Amino acid sequence: MARNTFSLRRFGVVTVMVVMLSLVALQAGQPAGAAIPMDADDIAGVVTGPNGPEAGVWVIAETRDLPTRHIKIVVTDDQGRYMVPDLPDANYDVWVRGYGLVDSEKVRTQPGAAVNLTATLAPDAKVAADYYPAQYWLALLQLPAPSEFPGTGPQGNGISPNIESQGEWIRSVVNTDGCTGCHALGNKATREIPSELGDFDSHVDAWDRRVRSGQAGGNMESRLAQVGREPALAMYADWTDRIQAGEYPMAAPPRPQGIERNAVVSLWDWADPRAYMHDLISADKRDPSVNANGPVYGAAENSVDYVPVVDPTTHEASRVPLQVRDPLTPTTASTPPLAPSPYWQDEVIWDSQSVAHSFAMDRDARVWIAARVRPADTPAFCRGGSSHPSAQAFPLERSNRHMQVWDPATREITTVDTCFGTHHLNLDDEDVMWFTGSGPVVAWFDTKVFDETGNEAAAQGWSAQVLDSNGNGRRDAYVEPGEPMDPAKDTRIARGYYGVAPSPLDGSIWGSTLGMPGGLVRFVPGDDPVNTGLVEYYEVPWNTPDVPIQGYSPRGMDVDSNGIVWTVLSSGHFASFDRSRCDGPLNGPSATGTHCGEGWTLYPFPGPNYKGAVDSASADSAYYNFTDRFNLLGVGENIPLATGNLSEGVLALVDGEFYNFRVPYPLGSFFGKGLDGRIDDPDAGWKGRAIWTTSGSRAPFHAEGGTERVAPVFKFQVRPDPLAH
Repeated sequence: MARNTFSLRRFGVVTVMVVMLSLVALQAGQPAGAAIPMDADDIAGVVTGPNGPEAGVWVIAETRDLPTRHIKIVVTDDQGRYMVPDLPDANYDVWVRGYGLVDSEKVRTQPGAAVNLTATLAPDAKVAADYYPAQYWLALLQLPAPSEFPGTGPQGNGISPNIESQGEWIRSVVNTDGCTGCHALGNKATREIPSELGDFDSHVDAWDRRVRSGQAGGNMESRLAQVGREPALAMYADWTDRIQAGEYPMAAPPRPQGIERNAVVSLWDWADPRAYMHDLISADKRDPSVNANGPVYGAAENSVDYVPVVDPTTHEASRVPLQVRDPLTPTTASTPPLAPSPYWQDEVIWDSQSVAHSFAMDRDARVWIAARVRPADTPAFCRGGSSHPSAQAFPLERSNRHMQVWDPATREITTVDTCFGTHHLNLDDEDVMWFTGSGPVVAWFDTKVFDETGNEAAAQGWSAQVLDSNGNGRRDAYVEPGEPMDPAKDTRIARGYYGVAPSPLDGSIWGSTLGMPGGLVRFVPGDDPVNTGLVEYYEVPWNTPDVPIQGYSPRGMDVDSNGIVWTVLSSGHFASFDRSRCDGPLNGPSATGTHCGEGWTLYPFPGPNYKGAVDSASADSAYYNFTDRFNLLGVGENIPLATGNLSEGVLALVDGEFYNFRVPYPLGSFFGKGLDGRIDDPDAGWKGRAIWTTSGSRAPFHAEGGTERVAPVFKFQVRPDPLAH
């Protein structure tokens, strides 16, 4: 959408005037008598520069006086006015941050104060760029040209022959399935080489050392080896070479416009600086009024054996200890650093047996956690020879994550063993839980059966993924993946779910599946899901004739009230899939993935793209998405939201236009994985509802504040106007 770009000449030096008033009079050419109504728990004022009001800049209020650090951020309106509403009683530092500026001096104040601020001009455009989102810096990355693919291997250009296109390179070593799936590449910590890493003859050597740092070093080494280690190191070294030599983003980001200026973003600290947060839960996704005004729960994947908790009404952080059944359950401490971390040196900062990942909340506000309870080998009821119906149809011998359940009423954790792996999880309208992370099967857990019987084996089941490839409308004997089709049989596929969501429209279970190009799987359970369940597979259009916009590699996924599936792509797109638009047959020998290109619509994410990008729409990296069916954010019902991890905010697609509700402080702190939403008071308008997320960076210490900074909880609200209080 069209935005205004602001000239640096408009921004002036800092002056501060604090006036204790119930109404804040406007300054610098504002209409006579205009004022900002405010309450005793608000801070309000006007931000001005040498040419008058400063529109679209952030005002930040931060306190450490509460049990945990609390921050609230708002945006000025077109007259430079701001209103920070509903602040708990404490002392606050208040200052201005914005594009074209450097931070103003912090003013110490309290709620009820009128604080007028004057912005501080950045001395030059390069300094101003320090405040730009990571995407603007990563967009300086020079990609290999499309002519370099397929790779020609170690004796040629060094790129693996398995990498067949620039898009696959982006997907594998740049975007969400690559490095930006775990790190906010482009932030200050990643675009520069920390001095603590050592002295090197070149940035190639520095990157060679950097990717081996810490307990995640093995993951990065493996990824580079898959694509071609030397070309990948050279690409990132060239990027930092040019930045060190003075290159910076020449195009400034647009300041917040329109409804972006209505945002109120609240932050709380939780966990600790070593904890790698992944996800959170605040309510029952089916009924977001569950757990109203209650605590918010987080998952610290791989790092700690507790669930971080924040109570946003008392501003207190606490912890729920997790458990395992078997003391021999592996711990992440068994994976030591390949090389010392520039932040933690040789310290093993992650030590978790439970490796909690994601959540679902039920109608009783119980928290169901994808978390390990034992080593990988499954119990006997999961295996061949068992009487369990699912094991008889498709035995499972290993699973990595299982479940733990926190009941806030009894304050107890219950462990639940599952034959299948768990990763993301969602409840359908019948209180059946559906999972990702289960490999070649679609898996479920009936919470009603478990509550009635306490029998975890009886409550769970799973089904092979079988396409009705012979087109007779029922499930038959099937050929295995990779075998030729048999017109008398169906075909099993093995497209493991990454995102999962039941459709509110018809109860089918949708999942996103990773890969190149990846796609969506739809499971229809039938009367006997173990034996009659069928799947449909819809591939993202890639190298597909007659499809105008193409992409690849879904990750997060959700379904709106109309049954439309939304997913984020590594190609820099937000994508929707509408099954009702499919022209041809939905089963049979031709319905194996590429048969409904017309069902897809791809929306390029905003912001700059990488240098030399052909197979990409944007350098932004969106990890997961959420369909706001209940207008929890305040911009409408059924609005698709995505984690803009390099544009550093929640992206909302409203009537075909993207809005970015950015978190400008701490810089680099926003790196969402899952999104959630809650209604605290249905009669309180915008104040009674919100979208929640946490920062899922594997390295929260990369953000502004370094090793003293923890991954925060974020609460996003959009009010009717920038001064609503």
